[in-house]
Amino acid sequence: MGNLAVGRPVQTISQCGSSSPERYCWPVYKMNRCVLHCEVCDASVLHRAHPPASMTDSPFKHPLTWWQSAQGVSIETLQLDLEVEFYFTHLIIIFRSPRPAAMAIERSQDFGRTWSALMLYAHNCSEVFDLEDGQSCTQKYSTAEPCSNGEVIYRALSPWDKLDPYRIDARVHLGITNIRIRLLQPQSCFCQQKLPDASVLTAHYAIYDLILKGGCLCHGHADQCVPAGDQQITHPPVKHMVHGKCVCRHHTTGDHCERCDRLYNDRPWQPANGLTGEAHQCVKCKCNGHAESCHFDKTAWLRSGQRSGGVCDCLHNTSGRHCQHCKSGFYRDPERPSTAPDSCRSCVCNRAGSTYCNPDNGDCVCKPGVAGPHCDQCMLGFWGFDEYGCKPCQCAGDCDPYTGDCMIRSLESDHNSTAENHLFRTEELFSALSHPDKCVCKQQELGNSKIFCSVKYVYAVKVRVLAAHDKGSHAEVDVKVLKVLWDNSRLRLSRGNQILYPESWTSRGCTCPVLFPGLEYLVVGHEDVKKGRPMVNMKSIVKPWRPSLSRKVHQLLKTKCS
Repeated sequence: MGNLAVGRPVQTISQCGSSSPERYCWPVYKMNRCVLHCEVCDASVLHRAHPPASMTDSPFKHPLTWWQSAQGVSIETLQLDLEVEFYFTHLIIIFRSPRPAAMAIERSQDFGRTWSALMLYAHNCSEVFDLEDGQSCTQKYSTAEPCSNGEVIYRALSPWDKLDPYRIDARVHLGITNIRIRLLQPQSCFCQQKLPDASVLTAHYAIYDLILKGGCLCHGHADQCVPAGDQQITHPPVKHMVHGKCVCRHHTTGDHCERCDRLYNDRPWQPANGLTGEAHQCVKCKCNGHAESCHFDKTAWLRSGQRSGGVCDCLHNTSGRHCQHCKSGFYRDPERPSTAPDSCRSCVCNRAGSTYCNPDNGDCVCKPGVAGPHCDQCMLGFWGFDEYGCKPCQCAGDCDPYTGDCMIRSLESDHNSTAENHLFRTEELFSALSHPDKCVCKQQELGNSKIFCSVKYVYAVKVRVLAAHDKGSHAEVDVKVLKVLWDNSRLRLSRGNQILYPESWTSRGCTCPVLFPGLEYLVVGHEDVKKGRPMVNMKSIVKPWRPSLSRKVHQLLKTKCS
């Protein structure tokens, strides 16, 4: 706390003797009579100059110093510009001349862009400002007496013990970046009329001291302040100058300690309590040593019952609110401490062939038909490695992994295996079209409305077949649902990846009806109610897709089936 005007320039419109020496006179009331005193003001002579800086020097200087306006000035303005926002509590002006008959104190909180009146002073508020006394205007400090050393006082905190100065709403009352004092109407001393040579007196304003009491704006999170970034410091530095940048405590930061420090955002920032002394310190986020900063998240704060709201800005290839996981594509090295910077290692999985990397041990989880520790090659019986995985061979044996061409092996090549094993392998998913000797698929027709309605299908979709897999006890066909034409099941089918389950695999040894990877089909089928999954069987309708099929299905549903 201190006088904010100390060490900072006060701007005025005029100064006596700035262009040429000025003779001035003023009355002094002594021994029940007025005595006239006259001197010369000359800005170029140190002991005769009365510059604005004399208002903010020590009030205990001898002889006394003061600022004085030019002769005959009726309206004068004093302005103090601060380099940052400060708090101020009260303003005191001690006049050497008689106090003005009218004046205004104004302040800005946005560095002079806008101004508002704090208080108006007048010998008659209704006459000068069209206001009643007490309505932002007072007549208390506008009398001509005393002729010198008269005070004008403004208190920003009233009453001072009822308002917490650190509360956000207190800043509306106390915050200041500029202050402006407008002297609007000079007045003469009451004894001036008794002087025989009163005509030599000229109107002017003169001020001994300007005291703007306040402090740096730190929201209760600092005990001292230092010069702000571009603050102009006089040399040698002025004693007792109040600086504008806070030396923050309580894990806060910023020129005004207006936010929590980088790693201390687990709770929302709060100002200290100026009435109880409670610090409201910022709390450190729990980031397991993998972050240098965190940010406050209101949703997390409310979800935790207003106990913790910090979200770490994770480093070292970690993720999660507390950096407790390795991010996608990395896994936790079990031989390193979880807080070590290198505890998350990069996975070595092929991106095209793997779905993800196990974050606990780094094992690669391959896409359909893909094999290898790094998921970088097709499984036996599959071919065409790409971003969808590998497609099953349409062969009785192996196929070329790049072209899908069948690789025929002779019976003599392996004396320990039977012809059955050479023709059909457990890894392969057989197609009835490729192997008519294995099974024959009888295709259902879409045009027979009687059969269509009696079978009671529950879904009709347009799909693209991606891959098929032999799971031993059953087969799975990976498809991408491109359009849902109808869904009367509990499956709630939607566009996107889906698995179809051919019922004929276990009973017939083939994937009837036929579904070729890479092709698009209309599939009209049933639901496995017990297991809750879409099913295709010999009664299902599977047709290579044509646009006309969509209209035909809708027509059957609307006009033929009740």
